[in-house]
Amino acid sequence: MVTILIQNGTVVSATGRVRADVLIDGEIIVAVLAPGSALLGNDLAASVDRVIDATGKYVIPGGVDAHTHMQLPFGGTAASDTFETGTRAAAWGGTTTIVDFAVQSYGQRVFDGLAAWHEKAAGNCAIDYGFHQIIGDLNEDSLQAMDGLLDEGISSFKLFMAYPGVFYSDDAQILRAMQKSAETGLMTMMHAENGPAIDVLVTQLLAEGKTDPYYHGVARAWQLEEEATHRAIMLANLTGAPLYVVHVSAKQAVQQIAAARDHGQNVFGETCPQYLYLSLEENLGVPGFEGAKWVCSTPLRSRAEGHQDHLWQSLRTNDIQMVSTDHCPFCMKGQKELGLGDFSKIPNGIGSVEHRLDLLYQGVVNGRISLERWVEITATTPARMFGLYGKKGVIQPGADGDIVIYDPNGHTSIGLPVNGNGKTHHMNMDHSAWEGYEIDGHVDTVLSRGKVIIDDNSYLGSTGDGRFVKRGLSQYLI
Repeated sequence: MVTILIQNGTVVSATGRVRADVLIDGEIIVAVLAPGSALLGNDLAASVDRVIDATGKYVIPGGVDAHTHMQLPFGGTAASDTFETGTRAAAWGGTTTIVDFAVQSYGQRVFDGLAAWHEKAAGNCAIDYGFHQIIGDLNEDSLQAMDGLLDEGISSFKLFMAYPGVFYSDDAQILRAMQKSAETGLMTMMHAENGPAIDVLVTQLLAEGKTDPYYHGVARAWQLEEEATHRAIMLANLTGAPLYVVHVSAKQAVQQIAAARDHGQNVFGETCPQYLYLSLEENLGVPGFEGAKWVCSTPLRSRAEGHQDHLWQSLRTNDIQMVSTDHCPFCMKGQKELGLGDFSKIPNGIGSVEHRLDLLYQGVVNGRISLERWVEITATTPARMFGLYGKKGVIQPGADGDIVIYDPNGHTSIGLPVNGNGKTHHMNMDHSAWEGYEIDGHVDTVLSRGKVIIDDNSYLGSTGDGRFVKRGLSQYLI
């Protein structure tokens, strides 16, 4: 087994930063030592297989992206990143664990859907991965199957208040699922938008000839996110179920979550980089069809209404607990173009799995969040929220050797690499939603379970490096 010593860096955790050396033996962190410590010998560097010099750099736990959709069928096509391409791109960006969504489609049994996702991912991932379970057909058989999810290492399930006829669950179904959540301890994850009302607005807008991508955001108005978020919170309050609201984009939805938490309810929220940086006016509102690049659900919100600033604030105050990507990429050619002339047919999704750590680090540079909060919302809290903490999301003895060495003096130019322009993009897409973004920092080295998979701007990993990780119950409940 290979031993690696990371020397001279600043180890950053959710609670502080300290100069320290990190020793990895095989796949596991075995020691975090004060610089120059003789605890393990007077010349530890001479006794290990490799020494990595992290002078002037941050040593942080590998990122945990708890919301991705690799190879997801959607809108007559499928997400363009496979588990192979998507997890390799994640590694480039310092993410060493993803939690993807296994899908039970309507008419399908829960464990058949789970088996299909295991088949897609097994042997194809560059980094470790787990699954949430989408319950797309909530019936007696599904409710019974949920009793067995934890035995499979799946401690969370997702319901949809949107997409009637596809994934939609009505209030009665949600109530029954939340009762099961309260009984088993499984985390209820909720896509909170009022789907039937959205469908009415979509029909009306199209009838008025309003077909451009901009109207995707108009149809999915913030009021419909706030209303659904409140309704989900009330059903969770009634049943005692823990509730995690995914991809929160509206400041009013944040306020609903904050109010519930102020009353001691186990309600949590995530947001995504797109809701912190992008907007209805500047992105979806680009003339013509170009705005299709940024069609996702929940949609980008108006900057004039202050949603982006409020979300950054909510990350500082812990009204929103973490940032995932909802990575669900589609190419423009042949995929997003399915919605030419009808915004409702544009596949919903943005590719971000490679850029989450960088985009959030820029928030540190810009004074939006602290360095420690950066680590907390990208690694530690996702691991705690979804039953991975201790092995993931932390640098301590016994944890997996998932480590990122991040250079605050480096620089990252995001976008498609063309003619040696130095831009970074490894996702399987024909465009970048983040074209032109400049980051005052750089992912230099990435270790996954003690193996160096990114170093010196080179990918050193292999397809199949990643393993399925079984998750326990949430370690974040109050």
